[in-house]
Amino acid sequence: MKIDPLLPDGWPRPRGYSNALLVEGASRTLYLAGQIGWDTEERLADGFLAQWDQALANVAALLAEAGATGDQLVRVTVYVTDKQAYLADLEAVGAAWRARLGRTWPTMTLVQVADLLEEGALVEIEATAVLP
Repeated sequence: MKIDPLLPDGWPRPRGYSNALLVEGASRTLYLAGQIGWDTEERLADGFLAQWDQALANVAALLAEAGATGDQLVRVTVYVTDKQAYLADLEAVGAAWRARLGRTWPTMTLVQVADLLEEGALVEIEATAVLP
């Protein structure tokens, strides 16, 4: 299986995501439901960065359960209740991503929402991965 980012001539290279990925070869698809920043006992981490890191850890755990890694992510949608909390420390956001999922840059959308279903949740991450 081969996953290649697409970048039309003249387009600026995106930072921290890809505009499009072309997947070739035999594969399976893994769809992850939205993961929030809580642990296995459903306790939310304290603050945006801690919830971001825990949500990423939950994504990584589901990938591992399927025998996958962050390198096989092809699409991620992030829902945040406060985009300024996300933007406030992009260096820490990126460091947590790299620590949990590596240096993979799937297609990504980030949306600010009024609220999330779980009371106190500040971030929710859903993802799709393509596995060989």
